[in-house]
Amino acid sequence: MAKQLPYQTIREIFARFRAQEAEPQGELYHLNAYTLLVAVALSAQATDAGVNKATRDLFPKVDTPEKMLALGLEGLTEAIKTIGLYRQKARNVIRMSEILVEEYGGEVPSSRAALQSLPGVGRKTANVVLNMWFHHPAQAVDTHIFRVGNRTGIAPGKDVEAVERALEDNVPVEFQQHAHHWLILHGRYICTARKPRCPDCLIRDLCPYEEKTL
Repeated sequence: MAKQLPYQTIREIFARFRAQEAEPQGELYHLNAYTLLVAVALSAQATDAGVNKATRDLFPKVDTPEKMLALGLEGLTEAIKTIGLYRQKARNVIRMSEILVEEYGGEVPSSRAALQSLPGVGRKTANVVLNMWFHHPAQAVDTHIFRVGNRTGIAPGKDVEAVERALEDNVPVEFQQHAHHWLILHGRYICTARKPRCPDCLIRDLCPYEEKTL
């Protein structure tokens, strides 16, 4: 784990990320707040590409909790069977949809506590929805962000909540909205787990990682 980088270094890192891509986008296919919530819940222990393969056919037909309940557990299970843990995820999505209809008028709530009370929705999922749909600068820490945060010293921490706090505490406010997307994309395509692409890294000169690849 690298030491926490100083403010000016973090500011320069995110300035470079912004200069390269000012408006980074999440890669999960969705049409509205509800389909985003479902997509993120389905993406646990699965790739975005794998989830998208199933949901590109599903979401144009099923884009509200009411339509999901009409599809039913059997129909949803069949639609997402290519996704890992699909049976449990289907049960969670159906129960989530029931709660949204019964308690929230069919709308996706915009508080973290309300989101986390839904089946299959943890803190990371809630933060993704808050950030991407409601434009709240929440930091959704996945394995990519955890790795990049610790390797670079942008946000070191022993667990995901510590990394989340480090991002909230140390990333300048002007970069908070897009910080987690920049870091996810950087971890997914450049700062990879086994063999990071250090020669292609735009923050290589600012990164203290000792095992840089040539």
